[in-house]
Amino acid sequence: MEEVKFNFEDLKVYRKALDFTDFVYDLTSKFPAREKYGLSSQFTRAAVSIALNTAEGSGDSDPQFHRFLQIAEGSVRECITCSTIAFRRDYITNEENKKARNVLLELLKMIRSLQHYLKNKKRN
Repeated sequence: MEEVKFNFEDLKVYRKALDFTDFVYDLTSKFPAREKYGLSSQFTRAAVSIALNTAEGSGDSDPQFHRFLQIAEGSVRECITCSTIAFRRDYITNEENKKARNVLLELLKMIRSLQHYLKNKKRN
């Protein structure tokens, strides 16, 4: 049986968000057990939200997609805060924090670029 593929799966930002989610799951697996329902849960939910909102919004109208991308942007900022807290609490290394922040910056740029494309597409 042939694998079914959806259009949003071709979006680079979606694939990068999935990679970041894998990274966050790996990071949070090393957090103290007491953080299972705290920072660990918040960090993974925020990371997952980036991919989910990108996927969900892509099947809607351009204005709605733009709105879902705004939500994904908020999740990026949430992840930055989670990474910072994790670093300050010594749950992750400086290198892991830098990697997270660099990927998040790249995701933010990709999201904003897609939003810009959607706005300009509407004008043309």
